[in-house]
Amino acid sequence: MNLLETVNPVAATGLFSYAWLMIAIPALGATVLLLAGRASDAWGHIVATLAPIISFVIGLVLFVQMLGRPVDQRAVSVPMWDLIPSGAWDIRVGLLVDQLSIVFVLLVTGVGSLIHIYSIGYMAHDPRRRRFFAYLNLFITAMLTLVLANNYLVLFIGWEGVGLASYLLIGFWQDRNSAAVAAKKAFVVNRVGDLGLTMAIFTMLAQFGSSSFIDVNNNAAHLSHGWATLLGFLLLLAACGKSAQVPLQSWLLDAMEGPTPVSALIHAATMVTAGVYLVVRSHAIYEQTAAATLGVAIVGTVTLLFGAWIGTAKDDIKKVLAGSTMSQIGYMMLAAGLGPIGAAFAIFHLLSHGFFKANMFLGAGSVMHGMNDDVNMRHYGALRKMMPATFLTFAMGYLAIIGFPFTAGYYSKDQIIEAAFTKSFTLGLLAMLGAAVTAFYMTRLMMMTFVGQKRWLDGVQPHESPAVMTIPLWILGVASLVAGLVMNNWIGGWLAPPTGAQVDNVGLFHVTATGLITMALVAVGIFLGWWFFRADVPSTAPVSRNPFTVAGRHDLYGDAFNEAVFMRPGQALVAGVDVLDVKVVDGSVMNSAGIVGGTSALLRRVQNGYVRSYALTMVFGTILVGVVLILGQIG
Repeated sequence: MNLLETVNPVAATGLFSYAWLMIAIPALGATVLLLAGRASDAWGHIVATLAPIISFVIGLVLFVQMLGRPVDQRAVSVPMWDLIPSGAWDIRVGLLVDQLSIVFVLLVTGVGSLIHIYSIGYMAHDPRRRRFFAYLNLFITAMLTLVLANNYLVLFIGWEGVGLASYLLIGFWQDRNSAAVAAKKAFVVNRVGDLGLTMAIFTMLAQFGSSSFIDVNNNAAHLSHGWATLLGFLLLLAACGKSAQVPLQSWLLDAMEGPTPVSALIHAATMVTAGVYLVVRSHAIYEQTAAATLGVAIVGTVTLLFGAWIGTAKDDIKKVLAGSTMSQIGYMMLAAGLGPIGAAFAIFHLLSHGFFKANMFLGAGSVMHGMNDDVNMRHYGALRKMMPATFLTFAMGYLAIIGFPFTAGYYSKDQIIEAAFTKSFTLGLLAMLGAAVTAFYMTRLMMMTFVGQKRWLDGVQPHESPAVMTIPLWILGVASLVAGLVMNNWIGGWLAPPTGAQVDNVGLFHVTATGLITMALVAVGIFLGWWFFRADVPSTAPVSRNPFTVAGRHDLYGDAFNEAVFMRPGQALVAGVDVLDVKVVDGSVMNSAGIVGGTSALLRRVQNGYVRSYALTMVFGTILVGVVLILGQIG
């Protein structure tokens, strides 16, 4: 049973009263760096890096205190101030520190801190490094606001803050047209998803008179089926935008134009996980609508296959990982759409993914750092000897994402596949297929990057990254291996109260027939990836007539679809409105003005200011009146 439906959170006492500091400290860091300007160039990155570390320590202390509390006292309400005290609405800004939000806090601040440390080395020579770190702090601030909010309206503030920070970071190198366009694209596509969230909040206010998580959860059972379904799909639309799920996925691969630490932050710990958080947090609504719940599962399944498909066709190392993110978030959405049996697995995989995907994105950045910022894997090869630390840590993430036994991905993703089979054979089979394709494209990446013959461009001398970059890689790599062992029999029970999850804990060596088949398919994917890319790889991509490869290289024509279905008709509509405005609206105004002007010109000839003209007019008028009267008498 979901405790949030029966027991209100307890009032904050002690250190919980200062939970707002987790948000305030990175916000202060961003403010200081932006206002201090160039004066902070020498020390701004240090201040910015300390901010999420301090927030992590606070979150860790609160987490330990929650562990020592009874289950029904772990959800803590931290009131802040009244936002809208108007009529029937009494919306208050506050924080909710519970089992779900605290694991997100630890992920966001923990992985975010490592990304900050890594960025000290990665952005060492960028003249605008201080501003970059300010934007990173802003991102952390917005994401913490999102996950710690106690109601959907405050969540929306963090939601929009994440959108703003992503726009600033993706387009950080705005002198590059591709980066500026990518930032604008991410911003616009996310506004479509935001429409779903705003309409959902309006619906909650109309139906419940509140947007508080507690009020919504407690009263969701009283919703009619129609309203529950509408709310579920509106929230799904919002989640599709933030988490790059089909059909709002087109921005994610272009977002690779930002510096690599941005990619790690967006893909592993912050932005793309927000949609999964929203759906899981709204579980009480989805429990009332099978249609919307199935919609979540279908969207997740389609996206996990689309992302994997794209990953098989790209030569840009960051875009392979971006397609992988689409796919792995798809697994999380699939799990969230399975209802109580999948909710905890969605968050479990989200946490595992945070470790191994941050590890691999930062590892890709390390490779780029040693290859003069070249992202084309066809120009790599044999880097395992030149960059041993990067290779070994990346290999740890590789093992985790393919679900190698006893790694984090093995425990989290394989349990999603098993849960999917209990819901639908088709969903389970497609999820299993996605695991095989994941093994193929990730093996392809490993072979093209670290194995085989060197294909380095002239003048490139690969070298290992400095310790400030490799230490975060080692930490994330080890976490990718052991996180599953730590969380497997704990995470389900921990998350049950705020997510409504129903989880039967299984042992570390638990293996089912489904698991064995999945491992066999993963092995096939590994073999194919090795077989096709074991030999030397051409330095330029050969022209392919394979429709699957061509479609993958063109991101499954997502941009072409959006252009044909939305942009061109939108332009035609705007052109039509412009014609209507110019020809009809403006035309009627201008024509009426012309009539008035013409009439005025005629009147000016009569009202000329000469007395003789007025006298002559009076004479003619008198004669005209006389003639009319005479004719009237004769008639």
